[in-house]
Amino acid sequence: MTTEQDTVATWNTYGNHQLARGLELPELDRWDWGIPGTGPGIEVFGDVAGLRILDLGSGLGRHAAHLAARGADVTAVDASPAQHQRAAIRYPDTPGLRLLCADAVAHLRAADPYDLIYSVCSVPYLDPNRLLPVLVNGLKPGGRLIFSALHTNSDGTGPSTEVAPRPEILRLPGTTDDHPVDMWVLTPQLWEDLLVQHGLTMEAVTAIGSPNPDNHVSYRLYTARRSHVDPVPQNDGRTVDRKPTTVPGEATSWPR
Repeated sequence: MTTEQDTVATWNTYGNHQLARGLELPELDRWDWGIPGTGPGIEVFGDVAGLRILDLGSGLGRHAAHLAARGADVTAVDASPAQHQRAAIRYPDTPGLRLLCADAVAHLRAADPYDLIYSVCSVPYLDPNRLLPVLVNGLKPGGRLIFSALHTNSDGTGPSTEVAPRPEILRLPGTTDDHPVDMWVLTPQLWEDLLVQHGLTMEAVTAIGSPNPDNHVSYRLYTARRSHVDPVPQNDGRTVDRKPTTVPGEATSWPR
């Protein structure tokens, strides 16, 4: 199995665990990008009415449903069948919301371009050298990309300085069961370099940290835009060393 296939298997384990628990999470009363009650919220989108939007790694679908209720035309994509099943059970017929179980890269290759693509903590589970060449062409000229990414894990380990996955630990809610998963936890400079390489311009980077000094987990919220000028640059074929760079720590909670 590849790194990303292993990740899908882990999210399937999570999704099946949540289905078995039968726990009903409430609808969103606040939009968070990684740590509840902190950082910017839904205001980063502006007015979404009438926009064609893609949610990458949509999980339960609460974020996508929230935007659909504000008048957006939202496609929510998740590669995990169990996660997709959870969303389909919860939102069987929500106006403005389309749920897909698919690989993000495969979907972006086939779909018409979007006005906005966003992701709440899911982009680091995908190889950026596989995702970004198709993602930029999945945006209309002038379209925006907004995503949050792990920056520091629970052990206090900061981002890697090379474009390579590293092992992190995810814990099933309500248990002590830990599951290893590989993530691309990169510095803001590396993320900007990758985005620029593939035809995007970084507009903002926002730090998201916990007010609890004992919680070392932090995120960064990235906002980028595709140029109005065509053609869009493609992957230049550079290869990277994909060896893990740090010891594993707990990456994040499981809000999806």
